[in-house]
Amino acid sequence: MASLSAADMAYVTDLVYRESAIVLEAGKEYLVETRLARIVRDEGLASIGDLVTRLRGSSATALHGAVVEAMTTNETSFFRDAHPFDALRTDVLPALIERRASQRALSIWSAACSSGQEAYSIAMLLREHFPALAGWRLRIYGTDLSQAIVERAREGRYRGHEVNRGLPSAMLVKYFEQQGSDWVVRAPLRELCEFSRGNLLGTLPVPRALDVVFLRNVLIYFDLETRRTVLRRVRDLLAPDGWLALGGVETTLGIDESWHRVALGRSSFYRPSAEPAAVAAGARVSPWPAQRDRA
Repeated sequence: MASLSAADMAYVTDLVYRESAIVLEAGKEYLVETRLARIVRDEGLASIGDLVTRLRGSSATALHGAVVEAMTTNETSFFRDAHPFDALRTDVLPALIERRASQRALSIWSAACSSGQEAYSIAMLLREHFPALAGWRLRIYGTDLSQAIVERAREGRYRGHEVNRGLPSAMLVKYFEQQGSDWVVRAPLRELCEFSRGNLLGTLPVPRALDVVFLRNVLIYFDLETRRTVLRRVRDLLAPDGWLALGGVETTLGIDESWHRVALGRSSFYRPSAEPAAVAAGARVSPWPAQRDRA
């Protein structure tokens, strides 16, 4: 298969940025070639150049979407990196449970949820460590740019090597059932989670006044201005006293100063800095225009 020309690389880079805000930096040609090779084969084309020619000849097609999805990274695992989940268990959720005692409801958003391991990890943590939440309205929203990966998350079906990455054996037996060589999330846990396609710069099928947002290992793929935009949108969706989790190498510092960092053990969460009176009062308001009201 012929190598990607500079002109074709420029076209793919522009397409991916326009549709997803993901930046394909110089030197990523081999990555692009590798990920597009499957599409070239599936379409019965001879080269990536032929693929780009077809892309140039049409607009807003499923093929364009397939190319953008091919460029997204779906690396994930259960309880990935561990420390944010420890902080969620020991600090974040106990504080929220106390503040939400009268409402008896919690909502958590796993942004860029990939194939669902993060959302299901949060669901297991809620069930495993917080029996006091029985009878509460609990909802975990997972969104991802890729429709195919969202369908995988909804199904909750994982291979042996996937459940062996970060998932304790006791939780595997308790919350999954084996079907052949696969492991499937049991219905009571799966029913806590709702997965939808969502673009961080477009329509987001999540409610207002979220209690916790996990936006981990996402900002690193965006340029500075896009990071600001995403953080602003997340802040508008988050309750004034809510919590934001970023990836270990990500920060709001120097990007959006309306957040402050809270060190929690070996992890960190971020909280909105503005509206201190509302936070102190536990108010649950958001300036974000209506997308979906809390159920």
